[in-house]
Amino acid sequence: MIVEKTKYSRLKNIDFNNLKFGEVFTDHMFVCDYEDGNWIDPRIVAYNKIEIEPSANVFHYGQAVFEGMKAYKDDSEKIWLFRPTENYKRISISSQRLAMPELGENIFLSALNELLLLDCDWVKPGIGNSVYIRPFIFGSEHCIAAAPSKKYKFMIILSPVQSYYSGSIKVLVAEKYSRAASGGVGYAKAAGNYGSQFYPTSLAQKEGYDQIIWTDSKNHKFLEEAGTMNIFVRIEDTLITAPTTDTILDGITRKSIIKIAEDKGINVEVRPISIDEVIEAHSKGRLKEIFGSGTAVLVSEISSFGYKEKKFDLNYIENSYASTFKSILTKIQYNLSPDPYGWRSEVGTIKV
Repeated sequence: MIVEKTKYSRLKNIDFNNLKFGEVFTDHMFVCDYEDGNWIDPRIVAYNKIEIEPSANVFHYGQAVFEGMKAYKDDSEKIWLFRPTENYKRISISSQRLAMPELGENIFLSALNELLLLDCDWVKPGIGNSVYIRPFIFGSEHCIAAAPSKKYKFMIILSPVQSYYSGSIKVLVAEKYSRAASGGVGYAKAAGNYGSQFYPTSLAQKEGYDQIIWTDSKNHKFLEEAGTMNIFVRIEDTLITAPTTDTILDGITRKSIIKIAEDKGINVEVRPISIDEVIEAHSKGRLKEIFGSGTAVLVSEISSFGYKEKKFDLNYIENSYASTFKSILTKIQYNLSPDPYGWRSEVGTIKV
């Protein structure tokens, strides 16, 4: 791997106490090209613009997938990743669905290691501080024929961040628009999945909501995801989450929460849950919590939801499931507690 260090670091010019999520980037980025059936020329270079022709495949046919990860620094200046091999598996699944070449695990993990070691000073210690990692692949062949690209770029960029959401959020249950349809690409982290969410989300925000709870595309009856998060519903002491299907992303935080909940003796049901069931539980006082999970937010509590022009508030709960899971995951990620699951990987020692 070729490493070309920047001549001028921008680190000293960054106000780490006032970061806007995803707007500031570290000094370096990773780049690798795919040509003639092989990934070639892996390199770390100064973060900068890239040149791309207007005929590039990605602009016309949307061959683009990505991942979302975070790096955390403990009080001993060690940097940690959370379940990075799961991100590798998922970007491979996403690539396969969009007829794109899969990366080798060695390329993925080596790139993460080297880039984070080089830009280690951008990772600040302290709960809430982290570096958001964005690996992505896109079709770069200069051709507008309706066919898979023959050339691709794999890149990783890093962005120092603080907490994505502060406090709880309000959500609107979708009645018209869908995030994904059966047989489509909902289970992949395809760029187009997110672009299509922005318009209906903007309509919900005009009504005073923060995000949308997406429902199934056929009947708009069953809960699928909340914004860009997987969703959990607690009825009495039972935790319910939708099964991963071809319309729901297999969230890494989601599967971690399920494992923790089961180990704590919490009854977990992975099954479809309808909005009617949620509203009935609310009317009987049995609905205790709804929360979302994801890399950017970790765990985000939902304080109210809207459906058919009605608003349903949820009462605040001390020692909620959401706050418990968030605390356990945070301590693992920041190396503040033992990691009985082997989810934490120290940067610089990851086997590649």
